[in-house]
Amino acid sequence: MQFNYCVFGVFLAVYVLQTCLDLWMEKMNLRYASQLGDKVPRPFEGLINEKQLAEMRSYNVDKTRVRVSQQLASDLVLLTLILSGFPVFLEGMFMKWGVPFYPAGLLFFVVPGLVLYAIGLPFSYYQTFVIEERFGFNRSTVRIWVLDHLKSGLLGVVLFAILLFLILWLIRIFPAEWWLWGFAIVSCVQSLLGILYPVIIAPIFNKFEPVQDELLAKKLTRLVEENGIKVKRILQMNAGIRSRHSNAYFTGLGRTKQIVLFDTLIESHSHDEILSILAHEVGHFKRKHITKQLLLFEVTMLVAFYLTALLMSWHSLYSAFGFTQPQAYVGLFFIGIIWQKASFFVQPFFMAVSRRFEREADLYASRLVETPRPLIAALKRMAKENLSNLTPHPLYVLFNYSHPPLIERIALLEDVELECDLSSGRPDGYTNAGGLN
Repeated sequence: MQFNYCVFGVFLAVYVLQTCLDLWMEKMNLRYASQLGDKVPRPFEGLINEKQLAEMRSYNVDKTRVRVSQQLASDLVLLTLILSGFPVFLEGMFMKWGVPFYPAGLLFFVVPGLVLYAIGLPFSYYQTFVIEERFGFNRSTVRIWVLDHLKSGLLGVVLFAILLFLILWLIRIFPAEWWLWGFAIVSCVQSLLGILYPVIIAPIFNKFEPVQDELLAKKLTRLVEENGIKVKRILQMNAGIRSRHSNAYFTGLGRTKQIVLFDTLIESHSHDEILSILAHEVGHFKRKHITKQLLLFEVTMLVAFYLTALLMSWHSLYSAFGFTQPQAYVGLFFIGIIWQKASFFVQPFFMAVSRRFEREADLYASRLVETPRPLIAALKRMAKENLSNLTPHPLYVLFNYSHPPLIERIALLEDVELECDLSSGRPDGYTNAGGLN
């Protein structure tokens, strides 16, 4: 096949455009925060001072610089590998050495993947032991950091190898309908991982145990049971061995569904605040946000599988990268890069859906505990303790924020608080979080 300059030119344009836009928005977001000056945003007046605001901005600047540097390095190295003809060379060596189809397919992905993984390690180390250490977040050790990377890397390779083998096998057995069967298998694997994650995968990295605060555990149990949510366990996780950052989440499917609280969250928040955070998660469950997002993801994945099948049958795709013959894993490799870059331009839609769900969950939590005050307090405390960016650029939010900016969330909840005060006839609002004290 003759080299296709037109197709390669389109690929190169999309690749470079996405990288440049992403980097430009990161820089714009940092500049936007600095242009707002040292004035503390109204919702945080009295909670943080100008010095603490400066520390927040410094932390976010340092984090962004590391993230941008890593992304730029990875994009440049991957593009260099492609421009240098390394994939063609790799495929040629497989043919010369007589490497079987399935191992060749795995190696075609793993070799460049290991290169990119190695490039990311210094940035990960610097982020953990320099940036996080400087701002008092890091509690990890080099041993924990190394073990985490070894475990996650090995687990990732095993899962990827299984999925890739299944898809390549389907391509050979069902050359016309493989995309439909591939979608079905990936969906099943995804559901299986959702079931197994809390009981098999998560314990590889962290220790989970029942919430040690018995009173808090009773309050949490009553909150979920009164709302018709069946969870197997309410656990706390030893997140504090790695970081001072805090969080809480629902995990698992079916009988493995459970609630997980970071031990750092329990240490730093009141019972009412923790209950309001859990009420937010209950809101996601009751409003069926998880189901809706899963359906949206499934539809998107089905379309992506179908388009991938169309592109793989297009000979110009292979000739654009210097290959003389189509090869299934070669097509999957380059189409994967195309989807990764192209998805950036549809990202605002998915982020908008997520932000809408988060607002609905906030409102649900306010009604559930009968006042938004504990959630407002929790959001403010988490923002202060995690040194969050309080003033992101609206365009950056559009592309990158799955949650509304904190000031927007707090403003929405303050409006609810005002409505509660007016409707109750009490100018100072409610005095307890839904009787959960």
